[in-house]
Amino acid sequence: MSTLMTHYKKVVVPALEKEFGYTNAHAVPRIEKIVLTVGLSAKNKDQKLAESVEESLRRITGQRPIKTLAKKSLSNFKIRKGMTVGMQVTLRGQRMFDFLEKFIHLTLPRVRDFRGLAKATVDARGNLSVGFREHVAFPEISPDEIERVHGLGVTIVTTAKTRKEGTSLLQQLGFPFATS
Repeated sequence: MSTLMTHYKKVVVPALEKEFGYTNAHAVPRIEKIVLTVGLSAKNKDQKLAESVEESLRRITGQRPIKTLAKKSLSNFKIRKGMTVGMQVTLRGQRMFDFLEKFIHLTLPRVRDFRGLAKATVDARGNLSVGFREHVAFPEISPDEIERVHGLGVTIVTTAKTRKEGTSLLQQLGFPFATS
């Protein structure tokens, strides 16, 4: 069991029960899953980019990503039905907690000019979404080995019902929110 999972069970659950007055431990918000997504530009039909994105997602998460296919053709964007327009990985369980620990303690501090996450990144349902312009911030990616830099979206889905519950859960887990 990861140290973050232990921290959640021993520290975060009692703190949230006290803060929000939960009487049942199962009512306390928890992290359900983490979804990492990368969009592939339609104008960039380079197969090497798709392979590079797939390999970087595999390194970051330890899982093989699934390809997101276009549902219909859009001539304005030069997209054909069935064309690969992105890739995504969904993490749950032990891999999710391992990724979260690495994300909080290694990845976020490596982001250039990082001053904390804005509280606006937590939506009304308590989910956190963070976008990266460069996937180089992840420790598994060596800047020397990459040919092309691509963006990456990380969405942390919680069972919280409000923004306040979600923000409190994430702060208790150690997410660095900006003070302003």
